[in-house]
Amino acid sequence: MRPYDLSLAAAADAIRTGRLSPVELVDSVLERVEQVEPGLGAYVTVTAERARRAARDAEDEAARGLWRGPLHGIPMALKDVIDVGGLPTTASSRVRAHHRARTDSTVAARLAAAGAILVGKTHTHEFAYGLTTPQTRNARDRDRIAGGSSGGSAVAVASGAATFALGTDTGGSIRVPAALNGVVGLKPTYGLVPRHGVTPLSWSLDHVGPLARTVEDAALVLTALAGHDPRDPASRATAPRDYRPGADPDLTGLRVGLPRTYYFDHVDAEVAAAVRHAVGHLEALGARLVEVDIPMARYVRATQWGLMVPEATAYHEASLRKAPELYQADVRVLLEAGALMSAGDHLRAQRSRTLMRAEWARTLEEADVIAAPAVPMTAVPTGQETVTWPDGTVEGVSDAYVRLSAPANITGVPALTVPAGHDRAGLPIGLQLLGRPFEEHVLLRVGHAYERTRPTSAEALDGSPLNARAEP
Repeated sequence: MRPYDLSLAAAADAIRTGRLSPVELVDSVLERVEQVEPGLGAYVTVTAERARRAARDAEDEAARGLWRGPLHGIPMALKDVIDVGGLPTTASSRVRAHHRARTDSTVAARLAAAGAILVGKTHTHEFAYGLTTPQTRNARDRDRIAGGSSGGSAVAVASGAATFALGTDTGGSIRVPAALNGVVGLKPTYGLVPRHGVTPLSWSLDHVGPLARTVEDAALVLTALAGHDPRDPASRATAPRDYRPGADPDLTGLRVGLPRTYYFDHVDAEVAAAVRHAVGHLEALGARLVEVDIPMARYVRATQWGLMVPEATAYHEASLRKAPELYQADVRVLLEAGALMSAGDHLRAQRSRTLMRAEWARTLEEADVIAAPAVPMTAVPTGQETVTWPDGTVEGVSDAYVRLSAPANITGVPALTVPAGHDRAGLPIGLQLLGRPFEEHVLLRVGHAYERTRPTSAEALDGSPLNARAEP
């Protein structure tokens, strides 16, 4: 196995025990970037010399017996809405062509303090306002979309061009590309990970979180990121904790909610079957399945858009007035639409969110974790704009992808996406786990148990439980 193939946890163990040096790991990842980047377009900026200097410093520290922890010497990528002092933060937009960050964002500073090494900044859908990241190609099939808006981060991790990466998630922008590229994506609870120094899309919906190859890797990154920062008004004071899940896959006593409504409506048959099979596997690990209804499902789209669109427009108001031609057409249309929304529309969306949060809290008293598809279909071909469902319903591709992820942004609950097999075309399918606020450790425990014991693709087609049982 080449160093760039290693999971974060495996690489950390190899560095800690002296079997691998940070220089060897970073060189391997940078060589991988050179190999795959021309065909994938994951990166806006590659910071090769900076990374090599940091790797030498990390190696010197290790030689002196100074090990900062599991991120020591680990190559990472940051979505290019996250500030790193001295580097551009372009948000993949001509509007930011001459921007350069003065200081590190909170998350960049925390990762650097933990010993992680920046390889580069990754592409986003312009200003994180979209679900395709058109500059970047899917790591599994270059003729298909990467997903967005953290598409560059997902593709970098999936292709071996970074050991882990950070993304942002306003309506699914970590989980959608994670699912479409076959990696793990975690949207933490709103307020757990500070956003100071991160270009906003919608201040009341934005989250920062990791994309990684394994659930354990995501947990290691979250441990470094979580914690209060007074510079983010939404940041919550929480006790430090180690989020690494235990090795025992036994889920006896844990209640897994299987949605009766919403999450399996207008979902590709292969995706639904794979997710139901994954839920059946959780039951085999000892979990008890319970059916749940998703509250206020009919209001999800209106609430998401009623919050996000005017908040995004408010942030971009000055630059949109000054230089509208610098925005991509799809983003410009959304920003201009936000200017037409009334204060009443935004207030109604806020009221809907308050009610939805309360109803979800009641639902999560019935189940410890809700299991559902991460996205309704696998990665569509580049340029495809709509999807037609068997009942004749036509839906925009971006609308379809955001539909199953937006509830976690509106309510602020944590959500984890874990690979759950492939469709017949070999494209990844994602299982989404949703839980109570600030109970990331529960999601990570369940995701890790599934990941370590999940059946192979062949076993998933042998007639074992594709229609998992659930208690009413």
